[in-house]
Amino acid sequence: MTQQVINETVSPKEEGTRLDRWVKRRLPVTQGQIEKLLRSGQIRIDGARAKAKDRLSAGMVVRLPPVHQPTEQEKKARKASTASAKDEQFMREMVVYEDEDMFALNKPAGIAVQGGTKQGDRHIDGLLDILSDGEYRPKLVHRLDKETSGLLLIARHPASAAHLSDLFRSRDMEKAYWAVTVGSPKPPAGQVRCWMTKGQGEEGREQMVQCAQNAEGARHAITDYITVSQAGQKAAWVALRPQTGRMHQLRFHMHELGTSILGDDKYITRREVPQGVAGGLHLHARALKVPRKNKKPLLLQAPLSGHMVETFKTLGFLEQEAGKDPFELFL
Repeated sequence: MTQQVINETVSPKEEGTRLDRWVKRRLPVTQGQIEKLLRSGQIRIDGARAKAKDRLSAGMVVRLPPVHQPTEQEKKARKASTASAKDEQFMREMVVYEDEDMFALNKPAGIAVQGGTKQGDRHIDGLLDILSDGEYRPKLVHRLDKETSGLLLIARHPASAAHLSDLFRSRDMEKAYWAVTVGSPKPPAGQVRCWMTKGQGEEGREQMVQCAQNAEGARHAITDYITVSQAGQKAAWVALRPQTGRMHQLRFHMHELGTSILGDDKYITRREVPQGVAGGLHLHARALKVPRKNKKPLLLQAPLSGHMVETFKTLGFLEQEAGKDPFELFL
């Protein structure tokens, strides 16, 4: 056990973090132990007693009591014991961009972002320690469906997590997706707007359904779309720009147009599926435009991979048809 009291200054990277979460990153203690240390005055902020829910500001000084803290060797040993060389390579190869605030991953289809029912033990969130710098654990700030590929942002520290989460919630983060649809949307470009809620499909499976504005759980969803290329009337490459972020929004909206996304086993339209195409859901989070203070927005893009590359080749779609900036299609 360390016998020395530590007074640590809160860094700008942890602006707005709850005190209990900040302490847990530094001391191997439970929530109950933190509450006890706070009640006894052993943890303080700027010399004053504090509560677990208090939010920290940069420059504040937090008093931490003598509790054993893992050494660098212990941290490395713990990390090595939980991450295989295969997982390490998997995570590193997904990184398409990184800076001091975040990572951008190109998530392949087939792996869940978080654990849960029927998601299995291996998921992105469970592997984020691999990307840690040893000071903070990287954190998810948004989600993609398990079978959706493409850009997934990961915050490197708490302040970045709070900022990026706010951008997604406020709709200031522009998003562009690519999809291959069964059939071609009519009209070829436009906007889908509707109220949607959780319900049951024809086979009794839980899925999103259209509803009235005053229905229980109703959420308004808006998606801009434009057809980039067509393979006759059998399939189309469609660019999508969601203005809202609802569960299954893009899949549901394409279904509402009568042109479900290829490979979608939940939102299905009665159209003939093109022959010779790859299996799997053909929905890819292609680009994000991240606002930055006093700078131009950061444009992030994730190249196609796996089954969508195969299907593009089969149907004769050329990525350069979309231009260098995926958002210019919507101007």
